[in-house]
Amino acid sequence: MTVAAARSLVDEMTRTPTGRSSVSVYETGRLVSLSPWLTLHVERIRHLLDAERPDGGWGGPDDGYALVPTLSATEGLLAALRRGDLDAVAEPLAKGAVAAVDRGLVFLRDRLATLDASRLPDMPAVDLIVPALVEALAAHLAALRETPVAGLEAWRDVPAPPLPPGLRRTRLERVRAALASGHPLPEKLLHALEVTGPAAHRAAGVAPVGPGTVGASPAATAAWLGTPDPGTDVARRYLEAVVRQYGGPVPCTSPISVFERSWVVSTLIRAGLPVPVPATVLAGLRDTLGPTGTATAPGLPADADTTSVTLYALATSGQPVDPSSLWSFDTGEHFCTWPGEDGASITTNAHVLDALGWHLRHPGPATGDGGTVPSADRARLAAAVHRLSAWLADRQEAEGSWCSDRWHASPYYATWCAVLALHDYGVGPAVGPAVQRAVRWVLAGQHADGSWGRWGGTAEETAYALQVLCVAGATSTPATAQAVDRGRRWLSTVESVEDGPALWHDKDLYRPSLIVRAAVLAATWLGRPVGSADPGDPEPPLRSAMIRIA
Repeated sequence: MTVAAARSLVDEMTRTPTGRSSVSVYETGRLVSLSPWLTLHVERIRHLLDAERPDGGWGGPDDGYALVPTLSATEGLLAALRRGDLDAVAEPLAKGAVAAVDRGLVFLRDRLATLDASRLPDMPAVDLIVPALVEALAAHLAALRETPVAGLEAWRDVPAPPLPPGLRRTRLERVRAALASGHPLPEKLLHALEVTGPAAHRAAGVAPVGPGTVGASPAATAAWLGTPDPGTDVARRYLEAVVRQYGGPVPCTSPISVFERSWVVSTLIRAGLPVPVPATVLAGLRDTLGPTGTATAPGLPADADTTSVTLYALATSGQPVDPSSLWSFDTGEHFCTWPGEDGASITTNAHVLDALGWHLRHPGPATGDGGTVPSADRARLAAAVHRLSAWLADRQEAEGSWCSDRWHASPYYATWCAVLALHDYGVGPAVGPAVQRAVRWVLAGQHADGSWGRWGGTAEETAYALQVLCVAGATSTPATAQAVDRGRRWLSTVESVEDGPALWHDKDLYRPSLIVRAAVLAATWLGRPVGSADPGDPEPPLRSAMIRIA
C-alpha cells in the first residue's frame, strides 16, 4: 500500500497550507516567558512539565542538544512562577512547575560549568541564545533574594550561572547595540529576535510580514509584539493561529510550506513513486521563486537549500525553472546557504548539485516562463557541477560518511543527500569511489535489529540508509540484499513513523513529520522485492518514473 500511503501524504500536505512540524521546547518556553496573555498559556506550561526528562533536562539525547531547550524551559517556568501565573490553577500544576524548575536548575548548574562551547551543535543562533538565556536566568535568581518563590528557597543565594567555557557575549552585545541604535539587522537574525531582549519590542525597521510573522518564528514575533494593541493585530492573529494549530506549544518555524512541499515532492519523485501532485502545489512552489531564489518561510531570507530543492522538485515534475537564482550563492568554491554564512553545509551543496546537475542533463533554451538554461550558460553549469562534485567528495570522512552538517543531527541524512547527488549528477574520478565508500559505511552501521540510527534505530534514519543502498549499492550482492531486506522488515514493525525523535536543526531539534514520512515511503518503495504483490502498487518499481500532475 505504499502508493496509497503516498497519495494520502500528498493529500494531507495539500490540505495544510502552513505545513506541519513537531513542537519545540525552546520556542514554547519563550512564549511562556514572553506572552502570558496568549491563548492556551497553561497548555504550554503543561507541555513543558510533561516534556522534562528524569535527569532535569529537556530536549536532545546529549548535553549539547539539551542545553538550549533546558535553559528556555527553566527560564520560562521560573518567569511564570514569579509572575504568579499558576496561582489560580490547580495546586499540583504549580507544585509540578516548582519541582521542574528545581530539577532544571540542578541540571544547568552541573552542565554550564563543564560543557565546552565546542561541544554545542552548529544550530541557528546558538551563540546568541545561550548567553541571552543565561543572562535572563541570572536575573531571575537575583530576584529570588528579594521575592522568594515557595519551594525554591535553596536557590536564593546561588551565584549567577556561568557561560559554557569558550562562549562569549560579544556577538550578542553587538546585535543588541545595532538594534537599539536603529541599524537594520541581517534578515536571518530576525528568526532569533527574542535574544535581543527589550530592544526587540517594536524595533525600528522590523515589521511582521506574510501571515504576520517576524522571522517566521513565534518567539521572535512575541518578542517584537510584547503586549498586543490594535496596531499589532496581524502579529497577534499569527500567534493565535499557530498556538491553536498545535494546541498550545509551538514549533520553531511556521509556516514551513515551501520547505515541506519541495522536500516531499522531490523525495517521492526521486524514488519513482507514481503519485499525482496537485497542480496548485507545483504552481505555489513556482510562484515563490524570484531572482534571488526562495525562502523556507516568510520572514526568512532566500537560501540556496530551499531554492535548489524547489528547483529540483519543479524540474523533475515537468515544470523546470531557470536555475540562475542559485548563482548569487556561489562563493567560487562551494555554495553558501545564504550570503555571509559562517562555514558550509554538506546537504545544501548536495541539493545544489541536484538542481544544477538536472539542468545540465536537460539542455534547451529557456522560455519566458522558465525552462532549462540557455546553451550559452551551459559551460558555467558544467563547471559548477564539476566543482561541487569534487567539493563533496573532498569532505567525505575517511570511513565513508558525511557526518557533520548544520541542518540535521544524523550523519545518515547528510550521507543520503551527498550519495544521491553524486550518484545521479556527480562527475569526475572521485565520485565513484566516494559513493562506494559511503555504501560500505552504511552497511557497517546497521544495528542488530536491522535498523540504522545515530543514537538508536529510527524509521527516518533507516529510510535514508535504505535509499543509499537501493540507489547506489549493488543490491544483487548477498550482503547488500540481506541488509535491505532486514531494514525493510524492521521498518514494517514500526507502528507509527510520527513517534520518532526530532533530528533536524533549528533553534531546537525538530521533526518535519511529512518530510520524514515521505523518506520512509520512498525507502519502502525502492527496497521492496520486484514482483511483490502490494495491493494498489503498480509493478515493477521504477525509480525514474515521473510523478504525474493532477
